[in-house]
Amino acid sequence: MTSSRLEAFSDGVLAIIITVMVLGLAVPKGTGWGDLIHTSGLGLLTYLLSFVYIGIYWNNHHHLFQLHPQISGGVLWANLHLLFWLSLYPFTTAWLTETHVAQIPTVVYGVNLLGAAIAYFILQRAITRQPGGDRIRDVFARDWKGWLSPVLYMLGIVLSYVVPWLGLLPYVAVAVIWLVPDRRVERYLRAQAAENDTA
Repeated sequence: MTSSRLEAFSDGVLAIIITVMVLGLAVPKGTGWGDLIHTSGLGLLTYLLSFVYIGIYWNNHHHLFQLHPQISGGVLWANLHLLFWLSLYPFTTAWLTETHVAQIPTVVYGVNLLGAAIAYFILQRAITRQPGGDRIRDVFARDWKGWLSPVLYMLGIVLSYVVPWLGLLPYVAVAVIWLVPDRRVERYLRAQAAENDTA
């Protein structure tokens, strides 16, 4: 079967996740900058971090299914597994904000990020096991970001037990790493199109 329904469903879920997160932001009681910073400052920062992560997963998810539009039942379940971890972002983000980056909420936020990363890895592997999955292997053979991210998440989790704010630094670092556009998929698709044109 094609991936169009899976992609549409995933897009809808991600849109709802972002909506739930933004609705959780506290509205300032006053009208000044100080009121905004005091009431919503931390919430806006944690929302921004989680929003970036959702955006990164949406972008990578889109690229993944550009390379392999055919899916199986196993891929459907692997995709649902990823959406489960992403759907927890509003909860873990809100807890992180409301506790002012306390130890356990920061750890749980890191576990949420790690769980989503592992789920995305499982989704990638589920696709590569299908006929035609060699395209995914070709493009992501040297995925240093994919291997570095879980290491940084685990570092952040450990640091959160020492100083919670320090634990956020690796989480932010991963988001920054992934914000740099990954051109491998576009290059691969262009090369394939050029080969087909010359054939």
